[in-house]
Amino acid sequence: MAITLKVNGVEQTLDVEPDMPLLWALRDELGMTGTKFGCGIAACGACTVHVDGQAMRSCVTPLAAVEGSDITTIEGLAKALGAEEGLSALQAAWVAEQVPQCGYCQSGMLMAVSSLLKENPKPTDADIDAAITNICRCGTYPRIRAAIHAVTTA
Repeated sequence: MAITLKVNGVEQTLDVEPDMPLLWALRDELGMTGTKFGCGIAACGACTVHVDGQAMRSCVTPLAAVEGSDITTIEGLAKALGAEEGLSALQAAWVAEQVPQCGYCQSGMLMAVSSLLKENPKPTDADIDAAITNICRCGTYPRIRAAIHAVTTA
């Protein structure tokens, strides 16, 4: 079955089963490996992407549910956040605060945080804790908070 999505501004038509998870369509069909598989049950957030501007866990999202939607992945985040080239301010803060340790969760974490900042441009630590449910096995949560605050006070 042909399913059409717009991924990072480019229309893509895939001949796949409608129940295929969006994660596998992105990784296996489109070669966009920035979105990671973590748990497969929408608990860890490594697979977070934006669907029509909202953060969504792609490992449990069937393609049929997002057909015709505008999908943004980590590969398109900088442009979606207004960076002409290079990193967005959020991604630059991530680097400056040395957030990544192993880095595996970072693409999903950045997608979740950028969605939070769209809804709440000046979140408190409590707001961050409530909104960001992604798991970082390395425990860099203090650095994540610091990067978020660096962007919101700049």
